[in-house]
Amino acid sequence: MSNLQKQKFDLVTQNLKKWQGRDEWFFNREHTDTYELWYEGRYKRAEVWQKKVLASLIKKDSRVKTLLEFGCGTTRFTRWWKEIGIEACGGDISPFMLGQGVHLFDGDLVLADSHHMPFKDGSFDALAFITTFEYYKDPVKVIQEAVRVGKYGVIFGMMNRNSPKLVRRRVQQAFGKNPFYVTATFYSPKTLIAVIDKALKGRDYTIKWTTTGLPKWFPVQQWDMAYGDFFGLHVRLNDVE
Repeated sequence: MSNLQKQKFDLVTQNLKKWQGRDEWFFNREHTDTYELWYEGRYKRAEVWQKKVLASLIKKDSRVKTLLEFGCGTTRFTRWWKEIGIEACGGDISPFMLGQGVHLFDGDLVLADSHHMPFKDGSFDALAFITTFEYYKDPVKVIQEAVRVGKYGVIFGMMNRNSPKLVRRRVQQAFGKNPFYVTATFYSPKTLIAVIDKALKGRDYTIKWTTTGLPKWFPVQQWDMAYGDFFGLHVRLNDVE
């Protein structure tokens, strides 16, 4: 990279650091450079079940053949969609995350803001937000953008508010030990549905959700109760052909 290119890149990243008027961890290379390692270590088992949950929801809508994942990060999940027969592209606001993603994913990626997606109406069959929706200050606008670009609906993968880990996360945050959740808003299925209902007022849609992230010793690892570390939620739009 030339000095001029580096100066331009530094200017872009400096502006992005105040993207929502606050410091966000995904503009800090100290955190983004190790993101992939989380899933290769202690979160590997969790990832397996998260993908099972997402697949069980999205595959019920046979119309979905293409998908845009926003907040795709290093493309950890973006790379996976093709395994269940869905062609995916990715978008993210963090150049540091996408800088890794371009070396790991052979599909299309875009550096963009989820509140203003640079795509025409109905460009994809669906939109996906996997553990990224928690960081949007204007979630209603983001959902409205999502259903503009994704004609058949949206699938969410969320850190669940109804989890014992919420207390641990907040304690860690209070002692400055966990920078990843400082700006996060944790949702439960109920509170997320309330936001969706506000965003999609007047639309005809169906919502299905399921939960995982339960202890290893628990007799089931996926259920339709609102408790667990992670939940998947699918919004199917019924008023489009």
